[in-house]
Amino acid sequence: MTSGSTAFVLYNAFYVCFFASYTSSFSTRNRAHDAVAPAGQRHQWQPGVEIELPNFEALFDRIQTASPLAKLIMEGDSLQKEGGFQAIDGSTDLKWKRVEANAQKTVHRIDKLDSFQNIKTPLLRFRSTIKGPCLGERFSNFIMDLEERKKWDDQVAHVEEMYPINDLDAINDVLGHKKFGTCTRIGVGYTQTKQGIISPREQLIMGGMQEYDNGATILWGTEMEEYHNHLLPPGPRHTRAKSHLFAATLAPTGEGSFDVEYLLQMDVGGGIPNFMTTPALTDAVKKLFEHAKGYFEGGEGSELDLYLKSKQEEMKFAEVDFLEVRHQELLLDGLDHSDDHGNAMNERSILFTP
Repeated sequence: MTSGSTAFVLYNAFYVCFFASYTSSFSTRNRAHDAVAPAGQRHQWQPGVEIELPNFEALFDRIQTASPLAKLIMEGDSLQKEGGFQAIDGSTDLKWKRVEANAQKTVHRIDKLDSFQNIKTPLLRFRSTIKGPCLGERFSNFIMDLEERKKWDDQVAHVEEMYPINDLDAINDVLGHKKFGTCTRIGVGYTQTKQGIISPREQLIMGGMQEYDNGATILWGTEMEEYHNHLLPPGPRHTRAKSHLFAATLAPTGEGSFDVEYLLQMDVGGGIPNFMTTPALTDAVKKLFEHAKGYFEGGEGSELDLYLKSKQEEMKFAEVDFLEVRHQELLLDGLDHSDDHGNAMNERSILFTP
């Protein structure tokens, strides 16, 4: 690979971003009318900022259609005996083309659809099996957090969750409670790249994280339309890249491993042909997975180990705080609190199990 093509690959790592690679579910352009968000899903989720929600039915239908692992999770069958990819029967109506397949590599399979959603931009599907706990929040952090992102992406200039939506109860009401898992994070984010072989690109994305009772996670997103441009940050505007589909499904296959299926359908903008961008995007996603593998398989003393220990400490402090509050409540009630104190400890030992 020449130095020029290497730089182009590094630049396009931008498009792997959790807040930069989503299916557009706000517009009916070039796709079915069910992509229009139902009435009543446009709200001031933040004071003075009106944010439109996507059509979740249309969004998750596309994800399930292209990702057998996501379909397995949503149907509730992800804890079969073999789990993960082993539980997928392989049947599909889509005409996937195999790009790569090597069981010894971190990304052990890559497939491609030349057209999806009536859009002639290739849809890429990546599969990987990683050793370690299935923690969707940690995986999303690789691509949402700027400092973490810089560890594997030399071209990222800015990543920001500009408008987090904190009323998750309202969001889950819209989602239908458990139909698509539980939404634990959602918001509008902005990403921009540095000047490279090509000029900087920017994207405005609504992204979210769905968690399931079996420990699985689906990261999703949708490209905001041009009429949402009032949400863009101040400053000079750059060429918008258009992501037509993004999803990353993480499914546990045991206490110490999980499978990941990653979808990406991206038009980088500026008229650059697909035959140039597809290899670049493929290499970028591979770099992300290599970073993820190193993080989750780090072992004793690794970043993940330190993170898990810090979480355990937080739980211990939370348990102590609860017991102290409970103790004071019992004193105020004038009760003999010895038995209640023991009951409180037993209750907390269940609720705060690491």
